[in-house]
Amino acid sequence: MKKLALISVFDKTGIIEFAKGLKECGFDIIATGNSFRLLTESGIQVTEIRDLTGFPEIFHGRVKTLHPKISGGILMRVDNPSDLKEAEENGIAPIEVVCVNLYPFKEVAKKPDADIDMLIENIDIGGPTMIRAAAKNNKFVSVITNPHQYVPFLEELKAGNISLETKKKLAIAAFAHTADYDSYIVNTLQQKMNVNSNYFNRSFKLASSLRYGENPHQQAGVYGEFYDNFEFIHGKELSYNNILDLVSAVELVESLGENSCSIIKHNNPAGAAIGKDSFDAYVKALKCDPVSSFGGIVAFTSIVDEKLAEKLNEIFLEVVCAPEFTDGAISILKKKKDRRLLIQKKSILTENESFRSIPGGAIVQDTDLMDLDDSKLKTVTDKKPSAAELEDLKFAWKIAKYTKSNAIVFVKDKATLGVGAGQMSRIDSAKIAKMKAEEHGLDLKGSVAASDAFFPFADGLIEIVNCGAVSVIQPGGSVRDQKVIDAANQRNISMVFTGIRHFKH
Repeated sequence: MKKLALISVFDKTGIIEFAKGLKECGFDIIATGNSFRLLTESGIQVTEIRDLTGFPEIFHGRVKTLHPKISGGILMRVDNPSDLKEAEENGIAPIEVVCVNLYPFKEVAKKPDADIDMLIENIDIGGPTMIRAAAKNNKFVSVITNPHQYVPFLEELKAGNISLETKKKLAIAAFAHTADYDSYIVNTLQQKMNVNSNYFNRSFKLASSLRYGENPHQQAGVYGEFYDNFEFIHGKELSYNNILDLVSAVELVESLGENSCSIIKHNNPAGAAIGKDSFDAYVKALKCDPVSSFGGIVAFTSIVDEKLAEKLNEIFLEVVCAPEFTDGAISILKKKKDRRLLIQKKSILTENESFRSIPGGAIVQDTDLMDLDDSKLKTVTDKKPSAAELEDLKFAWKIAKYTKSNAIVFVKDKATLGVGAGQMSRIDSAKIAKMKAEEHGLDLKGSVAASDAFFPFADGLIEIVNCGAVSVIQPGGSVRDQKVIDAANQRNISMVFTGIRHFKH
């Protein structure tokens, strides 16, 4: 049986060398119009699509590859007896390699004179169909969508067969390629056609419009399945800022575990604690900064009862979220008509990726789900932390993870005493944390402290020690680590390195 490769590319970069490489590996090549002409003129023996299908390109090239002998050749399963029988009956040969890139819609859209007709004519139809078909059938087909893939693909091909792992990676890249292409088309056309012009299209469905965004002059909406995580039992709709703070609050308490409480204000912890129960955790968390907690978002991992509800009603809180409320607690909390009450139905610490918009697109990263591994914690000082201090260090580390960088967090008895967040200097963060603690009558003597990143100089550590901390947890990894360790030893404190960092921008 012949090995077939299909080539249909608008961007001809590197295609001649790629085609020659395929020929050297024993492939027969079929190609569409311009690709066929270029390869033939370069002395490469190629079969034109029309000669395979027995049907000409029609409508000025709008229809070239939409034919069963092409789609069938890409989609047939060569280990399936029924597929093989049907292929033989219909004269269909399997296509093992599909090399396709698409009409340059993005480039055309950027032209000042690009009108709607020009844009429409540069929407590829057959290309995405072939790409998706090949990606779907990746067990048997390799799909190439980018000239950068040509060299590594040929190297692997010449070394033997293309591995299933490579085919899977190519398939994922192909689906990403068509998804990006389609999204760009939607975003461009909705602007050109003045359809839903207030919002760019997302791959997520619009769940609800919001009254406004961070500020009243900004429009906003919620996309996707965010609301599936919660049951709303009281209060007006969540605002844009409420949602951001709610996510931070719930992620933090989920990280802390049972009987924990977090109070979030402007996306930073105003207080957090683990207690004997939800009431104890809230009282401890509130002590950290009762002033900033006003108007904050509170989350719990355990039930909210009547006693706690009465305590919560002593100050204004925008949102209270817990996995369960007693009926009596709901009645008490509903006395504040504008307060939102939410039941958390499932964990939100399950997303694999996080997205942030940037001009012209987005940046994407894995969600920071990394937690401490006790076996990898390294005490680097002469003095070792006590068992209780070590537990507080691990607690402080989790709080720092959800605090904007540069973060310094002071903790004692699994409760925050002072939080310094979002400063350009870690020294300033420590000073702010101490100032806030003193303002609310909290003593940092005998506390532990966490820094979200290493100390580039010893001065940051010294400031923390001067504030009263007797043990510090930090990632380590600075070229001046030894000087920081020496400073800790000179002041007779313990220090633990985690080996991982938790920047939060």
